Amino acid sequence: MFREDRIGGRRLLALSLTRPRLYNFPMCGRFSLTTAPEAMRALFRFDNLPNLPARYNIAPTQQVAVVRPIDGSRSCDDNSIRELTMMRWGLIPHWAKDASMAAKMINARAETLSEKPSFREAVKSRRCLVPADGFYEWRMEDGRKQPFRIGMKGGDPFAFAGLWERWAVKSTGAGLNEGDEVETVTIVTTIANDKLHPIHARMPVILPPEAFEGWLNPDNDLGTACALLKPHPAEPMAFYRVGQMVNNVKNDDPGCTAPLNASAAG
Repeated sequence: MFREDRIGGRRLLALSLTRPRLYNFPMCGRFSLTTAPEAMRALFRFDNLPNLPARYNIAPTQQVAVVRPIDGSRSCDDNSIRELTMMRWGLIPHWAKDASMAAKMINARAETLSEKPSFREAVKSRRCLVPADGFYEWRMEDGRKQPFRIGMKGGDPFAFAGLWERWAVKSTGAGLNEGDEVETVTIVTTIANDKLHPIHARMPVILPPEAFEGWLNPDNDLGTACALLKPHPAEPMAFYRVGQMVNNVKNDDPGCTAPLNASAAG
């Protein structure tokens, strides 16, 4: 029932394509970004080089790295017009009265972006990339939620399709002052490919490097941009079971990404 697979250069066990009962756990609610900024810049071609510590268990409402065109850019053909910046994960629409919506807006379904009031303006002109090198999903096994880490077989970084917003704070609270501006982001999701469907029915949209320009450039019409929002090919991807420590947002160290041993994997 198992086959050998690799992620990040390690020999791991991954599930075969049997289909257990799926549960409606939140989609793409945690991910990791442990790649050095220099290596990320080679892939994403942003001009700045921020101090970006390794993160093993990034959770909603936390600050996440986002790549977008620099304000006023109409193309992304050279590295001088992309920037890497930090945004709060959980989109707050510009019209929202408070920040309470953010926790429910960590993901946006690709199929309805142009229909939902929360996303239809952002998808027209505020498209971005969210760098990652792994993400976590859960499924029910033996009566409890079993976490899996998912990524590319070689452990290379990749990009989620994202949307961002700039929200003006309308009341004080939660460390925010009225009039402050907060930039927030959501990760776009689509149906899962065949490899990941045994874990979850949906997956984040992972854009290949050749699609970065098509997604980021606001001059591209909505139909052209949204045509890129499809499941990533299954073959380059891998997944493995991890321990329960990833369930606690306070845990953010290499133990979160460590695979369970073969006996624990079942």
